Order: sequence, then C-alpha cells, then structure tokens
Amino acid sequence: MGFFDKLKKITASLFGGFSEADEAFFEELEETLILADLGMTTSVEAVEQLRKRVREQHLKEQEEVRGALRDILVGMLDVGDTGLHVETRPSVVIFIGVNGVGKTTTIGKLGHQYRDAGKSVLFCAADTFRAAAGDQLEIWAQRAGCPIVRQAEGTDPGAVLFDALQAAKARGVDVLLCDTAGRLHNKTNLMNELGKLSKIIDREAPDADRETLLVLDATTGQNGLNQARVFRDTAGLTGIVLTKLDGTAKGGIAIAIARELGVPVKLVGLGEGIDDLRPFDARAYVEAII
Repeated sequence: MGFFDKLKKITASLFGGFSEADEAFFEELEETLILADLGMTTSVEAVEQLRKRVREQHLKEQEEVRGALRDILVGMLDVGDTGLHVETRPSVVIFIGVNGVGKTTTIGKLGHQYRDAGKSVLFCAADTFRAAAGDQLEIWAQRAGCPIVRQAEGTDPGAVLFDALQAAKARGVDVLLCDTAGRLHNKTNLMNELGKLSKIIDREAPDADRETLLVLDATTGQNGLNQARVFRDTAGLTGIVLTKLDGTAKGGIAIAIARELGVPVKLVGLGEGIDDLRPFDARAYVEAII
C-alpha cells in the first residue's frame, strides 16, 4: 500500500457520475474543491484553468478531464524545492507552530530517519514554556536513539538553543533538530521569541544550512492556512510539515498553502508510528485525492 493510500478521494463521487464537462460539472467541481479545503481562491483558479484546457484541447472523456485536473493541481503545488537542505555540519532545523500540531513527534520521526541514514543528530528542547514539553521530546529522543539538550522549565529558550549549538559544533553533529514553544501569552511575544532564536543561529552558526519548518495539523483546514500566513510573515519559513493526514483531513489544504502562500510542503505525516513521516511527493499526493 502506498503512503498516501489513507487519503480520501475528494472527487470520487463527482467523477463516478461523470457524463460530460459541462457548466453543471464545473460548478459542482468548484464546490467539491472548496469543501476539500482548497479554499475559495485556489478552487476558483483550478476550475478556471480546467475550463480552459477542456475547451482548448477538446477534452471529453472522464479520464482526460481527470488527468487535466491532476496536472493543474500538481502545478499549483510546484512552488519551490521540497527537499530538506542539511549538508553542513551542523545543519539546523527549527520546528515552529502552535501547540498540539505534532512538532515533537515530527522531530522524533525525522531524527530516527536521519540516524538510520547514518547522520548524527542532536535534539534541542527549546520549548521551555509548556509543562512536560521537554519530557515529551526526551521520550522521542530515546525512541529515536538521539541525544538531547534541555534545561529546566521556564529557562530562556535562547539559552537552551545556544547550549545546543555549542554542543553540536563541539561533537561534530550533522543535524540539530530544535523544538520551540507553540504559544506564549500573546502572538507578539511568540513571534519575538522566534526572532530571537533566529538571531542566535545567525550569530553562532552563520554558515549552517537552516530549515524553518512550520508544522500544521491538516485537520484544521483553512485555520491552518491562516496560521501559516502569520508565521510566514514573521518567521521566514522554508517549508511546511503537514501532520494528521490519516484522520479527518480532506487533503486540499496542502494545495491551498502552496498556491496562496508560495511555501512548499516538504514533509507529511500519516500516523503515530515512528516511520509515518515521509517526504512530500506532489504527484503521488494528487493521485491519492483525485
């Protein structure tokens, strides 16, 4: 079974009853895409592109129309490199996002993958505001077989990151994976904290490859898109991690994020298992939902 086989076919009923690509079909397709979390803007644009292709290429058969829709959605997802750049020693990957989206589990899974690939990995527990955040990351560090740098709850996150960067450089670590707080008492404080962590990396590891990954719970739909806008404008995102796609997620949010924010989805999670995290493959993803 493929990794994306758990995703729902969002257009199954629409194409199941397909007779021709007439105006009624396009209207129903637009409504279907909106309900599948592509959002109004992206859905309207996708349907307009499909209308044009059907007209210009004289598409009549179900599979021709379906194939054209697939190609359009794959194109919408093509907004940048979906790979993680971790070639320097150390490289730094910072995980940001609100509480409960799966940052800690994503770090554990990715650390496990890097270790299996022969890289040395260090975890940094810079979420010092949430009770038990460090304990949870330590459990994942043990599962993944990775060392961790952490301090007491309430410690300045910048101090934890500083120590982790020094340890990574001293030990010749390949990849430093850093957890961060998902919520302070207001949004401004949270964004200021993330900005401070970024400056510490600039100062202590200026030549390091760096990824800033926003972790989003795919089941939150358009709320996730709104979160992404806020973080993109303040934290300098390099990519998105979509989690919980095996639940009630409708799948379209990946396309909405890519199209409306211009930020590539780089990783996806479809379960709680340590191996349930994979690189994002746009064509395989679209094949699964169309």
